[in-house]
Amino acid sequence: QVQLVESGGGLVQAGGSLRLSCAASGRTFSAYAMGWFRQAPGKEREFVAAISENGGRSAHTDSVKGRFTISRDNAKKTLYLQMNSLKPEDTALYYCAMSNSGIHYSRWGYDYWGQGTQVTVSS
Repeated sequence: QVQLVESGGGLVQAGGSLRLSCAASGRTFSAYAMGWFRQAPGKEREFVAAISENGGRSAHTDSVKGRFTISRDNAKKTLYLQMNSLKPEDTALYYCAMSNSGIHYSRWGYDYWGQGTQVTVSS
């Protein structure tokens, strides 16, 4: 049974930083690509970033490039998202997801999901 548990969300002022974590259990973490998605109220869940199984490749959506960085620690079975220079439009519920078929930009490429952690950025 796969379990993904996100943490690190919270309320922060615009321009601030947060680091999200996603702890995995139940599968060989290093065999899976991982992704971060977010969903704001009334909007579709959107791709934020993804990283390959060994961390050698990553991708970030244009709106977060230069501000967010995805990383992973396979020994700790943990995925991270460092978020700097946060903006009010970054406010959303952030999900981590696991893929057994490489990096995907679509939510449909992911097999397992966490419950999400809320990020709220005040102006």
